[in-house]
Amino acid sequence: MEAEGRVLGPPLPAGGEGPGADSHLAAGALGTARGPLLAAAEVLALDDEEDDLEVFSKDTSLAEVNSFSPSVPISPSSINQYKFEDGPELRDLFITVDDPESHITAIETFITYRVVTKTTRGEFDSSEYEVRRRYQDFLWLKSKLEEAHPTLIIPPLPEKFIMKGMVERFSDEFIETRRKALHKFLNRIADHPTLTFNEDFKIFLTAQAWELSSHKKQGPGLLSRMGQTVRAVASSVRGAVKNRPEMFTEMNNYMETFSQKINLLDKIAHRIYKEERDYFNEMKEYAPIHTLWSASEEDIADSLTGIASCIDRCCKATEKRMAALSEHLPILHEYVLYSEILMFTFFFPLYIKGVLKRRDQIQGELDSKVDALAHKKTEKDLFSEEIGKLEDKVERANNALKADWDRWKQNMQWDMRSSFTNVAENNLRYYEECLATWESFLASQSVDLHVEEDSEDRP
Repeated sequence: MEAEGRVLGPPLPAGGEGPGADSHLAAGALGTARGPLLAAAEVLALDDEEDDLEVFSKDTSLAEVNSFSPSVPISPSSINQYKFEDGPELRDLFITVDDPESHITAIETFITYRVVTKTTRGEFDSSEYEVRRRYQDFLWLKSKLEEAHPTLIIPPLPEKFIMKGMVERFSDEFIETRRKALHKFLNRIADHPTLTFNEDFKIFLTAQAWELSSHKKQGPGLLSRMGQTVRAVASSVRGAVKNRPEMFTEMNNYMETFSQKINLLDKIAHRIYKEERDYFNEMKEYAPIHTLWSASEEDIADSLTGIASCIDRCCKATEKRMAALSEHLPILHEYVLYSEILMFTFFFPLYIKGVLKRRDQIQGELDSKVDALAHKKTEKDLFSEEIGKLEDKVERANNALKADWDRWKQNMQWDMRSSFTNVAENNLRYYEECLATWESFLASQSVDLHVEEDSEDRP
């Protein structure tokens, strides 16, 4: 890896414009630090005033979200959850995922995590709970939330499998990355105005391992789940629904563009992080060479040790900057996973039901009944009653998705702005620190040169 042009520091993470874009930008100009940041924000179209983001009315209320799931209680605290950023003290459910433990059995090796919950809600029997959960338990919770709230945007889980060669499955780095993602997953649910009151979510937080295992067995069996999958595939094969509202087509078009851009940013950011890690490892070897050289070059020993000191300080600054960048990467990747959750997806032989696809499935049931009614004059009253129920179901699904889409988009814009701003601030601090280090060294060398010139001019 080339070190030329890199003395002042590495490039910024979101500056590429395509897979072939050069990730190594010129490192010497502090004035360019915010350029790639703003370019990335423009790529994601995060401007609040951008008309193409507003694909439905903002008048949809939270009550309409809950109307799709009548069993979910509506609490005054749900309003607090919706705007928890404005007042963290209003939150009434706090969840921490920590303390990973490795378990080795004759059959498998797995990791469990401690889940600590503190709450002031009346529906909980205690104010604090502590349970241990493994990844499979989180998968179960996600599937139950999707089943109960098919047109709400369920937060993503980290992938179960990792790319071979990237990181070891049970390495400390992998476990810590997964722990943070699981922590965010549960807190996203806790902060959601509807999902936070889901009964399975409560059981996940409070039940001991044997109780949770017993509760899981009460769910639908394998044949029932296979039947749901077959019906979903059959719905997809029938093709697009006939009367999909334009707003949902616009949502899907928006997500297609968003998915392309966020996947590209995620790819470039990971590539940059890998290159910075390689650069950091080279820097660690660079300073000692100057120190060793100074021992055999008495006349320039001060200059060599000074350079070694500057490189060492820049190396420490690079390490801090890498730590900050490592906090930025999971945010990008979370929204890569969100894009997969939201879009219409049919992936043979696996059927992946995105939120928009599940909404279409509900409307597809209505369309098929309307077609059947048109061809069957008999049983008209029976079909009319079923159509009325399906029309109500579609309306509730539409309202739930519209409200959750607005909430998700606001959170996404906040997360992106916050993350890119942090990247810019960390870059500025890094470049300023490295610049000050080298300027100090140059100033000391200038003083030494003047002293030597004065001594040579004296008779």
